[in-house]
Amino acid sequence: MRICICGTGYVGLTTGVCLGFLGHDVACLDTDEAKVASLQRGESPIYEPGLAELMGAAAGKVRYTTDADEAMLGAEVVFIAVGTPPMDTGEPDLRYLRSAAESIGQRLGDGFVVVVNKSTVPIGSGNWVGSIIRESFERKHGKKADGHFAVASNPEFLREGAAIGDSLYPDRIVLGSDSAQALEVMYRLYKPVVEQNFAAPPFAPRPEGVAAVPLVTTDLASAELIKYAANAFLALKISYINEIGSLAERVGADISMVAKGIGLDRRIGPRFLQAGLGWGGSCFGKDTSALIATAADYGLTMPIVAAAREVNRRQRERVIEKLLGELKILKGRTVGLLGLAFKPQTDDLRDAPALDIARGLIDKGCRVVAHDPVAMERFRKEYGGAEVKLAAHAEDVAEEADAVVLVTEWTEYSDLNWAKMASAMRNPLVLDGRNFLDGKKLSAAGLRVHRVAG
Repeated sequence: MRICICGTGYVGLTTGVCLGFLGHDVACLDTDEAKVASLQRGESPIYEPGLAELMGAAAGKVRYTTDADEAMLGAEVVFIAVGTPPMDTGEPDLRYLRSAAESIGQRLGDGFVVVVNKSTVPIGSGNWVGSIIRESFERKHGKKADGHFAVASNPEFLREGAAIGDSLYPDRIVLGSDSAQALEVMYRLYKPVVEQNFAAPPFAPRPEGVAAVPLVTTDLASAELIKYAANAFLALKISYINEIGSLAERVGADISMVAKGIGLDRRIGPRFLQAGLGWGGSCFGKDTSALIATAADYGLTMPIVAAAREVNRRQRERVIEKLLGELKILKGRTVGLLGLAFKPQTDDLRDAPALDIARGLIDKGCRVVAHDPVAMERFRKEYGGAEVKLAAHAEDVAEEADAVVLVTEWTEYSDLNWAKMASAMRNPLVLDGRNFLDGKKLSAAGLRVHRVAG
């Protein structure tokens, strides 16, 4: 099938490359000329394990362009995968979505096209996008748009750091549309994934037991709500275990064992029960905020979701509070941060806890030194790095430090030379923000180890 992807951000690029690998003819469209030029050279603008290899494997089926006419010519499916960043009100900014819809309407041909909302959009956006496309088409062509297109919702459930596996071997595929013809086209598009009849790439092998993928077909509004409800529930689990972690700390319980004990209940499960600094990234914060804003439009409140957001915000503040409790005075102190990205296996800094922690420490008069295995170059580009010194090596954050905070649980941080780091520190204090480090190992190296949660 001939596919157009509008937007080469995290979701658009991953989706386009995976569909190309599956044999579809894909045009990835973006207005950023520098990014497109980089992609044409085979360079990925984001860090995602396996993505560069998949770009190479799909090179003959995927092209990158800034030419909207060329990208959409003959397309059977057009994905809208543009950014929808949050505004101060909590509602998503839909200006890029509107622009994409208008552009698509102007370029619809005589055939039938399925326009797919892949961006996370408010409930009801499918109808809104459809009306924009219709108006744009009729202004351009002077005739009715009936029969030329239908809108579908195909929410993404990609985990950064595992996006290739989540695309090729997803837990489920959700398709929402009020058009039976659109759903049929989308089924043909995803048939290789549903039936798992493609040859798995060697760098992203098919997980054991994956023989078919469930396909959920529904109406537009339900598909849109599924996305928000799923992310909100995962955010709730993380905030819940962090709230229990605060109680565990007071009563002397081990939150890791508490999480294990409740996670073995099949009704609960162990995933997203890791106590620590909480969630960051582009999804949970934005989607919970948008869910609350949508509910308000209908005269409803979301107190449970709102509480999850508040607990998550507080986890970042607890780092400053714990350091104050240990060091008493932060002004003039040096604090090292291990990790900048919001999670391992990505260079994504959106809503990263490290940013709030660094800002809070600097406001208290601290000198902050940070390291991240992959995100430092992005940090330099996006934040300049003027107030935060970036260390070339992870162990360098300990030099003359009064405390070191583990912010992102990169695997390599567990194997640092902690004895050497302890000897380099003014005060051998480590605050484990992810309950990730081997406390006994660090204690044996001469470090005092505290946790953020439990």
